[in-house]
Amino acid sequence: MAGLIRFLAIVAVLLLAACESKEPLYQEQGYVFGTLVDITVHGESEPRARQAVNEVMQEFQRLHYLLHAWQPSELSELNAAFAKGESKAVSPELAAMLRDAAQLSQQSQGLFNPAIGGLVQLWGFHADEFKAALPDEQQIAALVAAKPQMSDIVFDQDKVRSNNKAVQLDLGGYAKGYALDRAAEILRKQGIHNALINIGGNVIALGQHGKRPWRVGIQHPRKSGALATLELRDGEAIGTSGDYQRYFMLDGTRYCHLIDPRSGHPAQGIQAATILTRGARAGMLSDAASKPLFIAGTGGWRAAALQMNLPEAMLVDSIGNIHLTAEFQKRLEFADKSIRPQVE
Repeated sequence: MAGLIRFLAIVAVLLLAACESKEPLYQEQGYVFGTLVDITVHGESEPRARQAVNEVMQEFQRLHYLLHAWQPSELSELNAAFAKGESKAVSPELAAMLRDAAQLSQQSQGLFNPAIGGLVQLWGFHADEFKAALPDEQQIAALVAAKPQMSDIVFDQDKVRSNNKAVQLDLGGYAKGYALDRAAEILRKQGIHNALINIGGNVIALGQHGKRPWRVGIQHPRKSGALATLELRDGEAIGTSGDYQRYFMLDGTRYCHLIDPRSGHPAQGIQAATILTRGARAGMLSDAASKPLFIAGTGGWRAAALQMNLPEAMLVDSIGNIHLTAEFQKRLEFADKSIRPQVE
């Protein structure tokens, strides 16, 4: 329940489009992928909007059961086969996702690595509630030495196998974005032209909110409320990887779910990385492509942004300093007017 309340607060900040309008505004919330989902439709009758949104919510549930990393799902069954060194037939949809994730992993030089589900589990993040406990360092070292990576996965027609038994897939850094793109596709097919879809802070915009673009906020990683706001145009998506949603505290240190594949430990030194994306896969990229920036940290985030083709990106470091690209600075309005970000 505490997690739900936290995400409700986040969404209250992210959805800044609820100003008065003479045209109808339909909003529905749900809970899937371990986070709050919020869909707002502008300019449609309530029955028409509800029908379209219900179809989207059903799709989210389908993807949840397809991609869950530690409860029974097609993905968990594949992980079990990998651990045994066996091949397994998978659906064309899952195979396409894995190929896509492998390409993104290669593009990020391995910083985005869905094959390290074993490390995510070892740190206790394959659960709804997290225990404040450190895993055994020898187990971490063994998994890092095994070097599980997406390139270990072999596709043979409808079957998939891994050349490395240490590969355990966790698509948590991909699924929300994929779901955003599916939601946008469904709404457009239903004739819905103006909507805002928010899955735990990953947001994609369709059309406009009346006569103006949708306006959304970027959650402040250490305070309630928005760090900054921007207008999100048709087909654009925004996503943040942060250390403030899935984490635990131990002896004054914050350990988040974003694991650095190189060390096997949660990435440190960064509070949040935010990116703006657009195009046919804007939703998916808003989710997956922010991870390399977060893990690369202050010394490597700019190079990671270039590798991922992200001209609009921002990083908040461990002491709250803001680093961002010149292109993103043009789009943002900071809540605190005294902020002087470092443009890189």
